[in-house]
This record gives sequence, C-alpha cells and structure tokens, in this order.
Amino acid sequence: MNLLLDTHALLWALTEPKRLGRRARRALSDRDTQLWVSDASAWEVATKHRLGKLPGAQAVTASWFEHLGRLKAKELPITGRHALFAGSLDWDHRDPFDRMLAAQSLTETMTLVTKDPAFSSAPGVDVLW
Repeated sequence: MNLLLDTHALLWALTEPKRLGRRARRALSDRDTQLWVSDASAWEVATKHRLGKLPGAQAVTASWFEHLGRLKAKELPITGRHALFAGSLDWDHRDPFDRMLAAQSLTETMTLVTKDPAFSSAPGVDVLW
C-alpha cells in the first residue's frame, strides 16, 4: 500500500505518534506499506515556521531528510502534472497545500493519511485515519 502523509500526520508520526488514528498507526508500521511525503509538506512546514504558526518546526526542517529516513518515507516531488491538477481540481477548498496533497494522492493513486475533515469533500481522495 502507498500512503501519502498529510503534513500534520507526518509531524505527529515524528513527534507524537499516539495522536495518529489507530488505523493510521497500524498502516504506518506495516512492512508492506510504502510511506510518501510530498515536497508540499516541506514547503508548508517551512512557511508556517517562518510565519510563527509552527514555532518548534526548526528542528524538523533542519533535519528534514533524516526524519524521512527514520520513517522510511520517500520524498514525492511536485511535478507540473500535479500542479496543473491541483489548480484545476473541482473542489471548493482554497488551501494550496491541501489541494496539492489531494492532487498528488489522486494522480499517484495513494491513500492520504489525514485527520483533516476537509478531505472528505475532495472528490475521489481515499483517506485513512
């Protein structure tokens, strides 16, 4: 199974794994699961840290790739295909980071690990929590 971690799911997996849903924790620990982290999440964490919305995120951004390695997660680059789909996705949601994660989960056929209820209205996005 291919799982794309929403940004909060990634941060919780790294710092407070008990905050993850039971099904999500189980899936993340399954050896047959491949975890993916979007470059949009790196962008989101760095942006929110800069704006003061994630004050403790400097430790995460400073060791971003080491943290991905610790989770055995692969980096999912943002492609032009993802960007075009995110921009044109028929979903009444304005957050650019969420739109990108939805587009990537759909184009790459991945299940999105998220607690965010906004994704319940994203057409076709498979969510796990």
